[in-house]
Amino acid sequence: MGVVQHIPAGERGVIRVFDLDMRPEQARFLREPGALAQVLGIEEIDLDHVEIFPISDLEELGLVGYLTEGCGVPADQITGDGETLQALTGHVLLVRSHAFGGEETHLTPATPITLIGAYGEQRPQWTGTPIQTESAKPFTAPRLSPRAGRSKARRIGASLFAVIMTLIILAVLKMVT
Repeated sequence: MGVVQHIPAGERGVIRVFDLDMRPEQARFLREPGALAQVLGIEEIDLDHVEIFPISDLEELGLVGYLTEGCGVPADQITGDGETLQALTGHVLLVRSHAFGGEETHLTPATPITLIGAYGEQRPQWTGTPIQTESAKPFTAPRLSPRAGRSKARRIGASLFAVIMTLIILAVLKMVT
């Protein structure tokens, strides 16, 4: 068994990179339900938030480029592990925090699985000045009473019904003549 890795409850925005020191068919088998959870020493894992792939698939981009450009990991987080990440060959495993369903988890990876690092994804800054226009204020549209709203809906429905029925009658008359 590998080193125990603690994932706190509610963790978000972290990508863990593991080296898979195994044959390609073994790495592909980890995509089967239950297989990855078993080798990580946990009950279950959401495979929608897991990537298993050969590094050769990344071609010129490389694993560092994939993490920074494709996954949004800030480059300064990778600088210490850059050489290690560049030197990896074979298959890698990327596990996002969502794979654990927000639950506290303790990973105990099997021997051929080695944690390379855990990296935080960049979070968007949701700041901005409030919109001050009249239309941005709540409830600026004219309010109708429930009775008036139902009445308006009935009139629209009746009008559409009349138009459609007229078209159908005209089509039938045209076919008959």
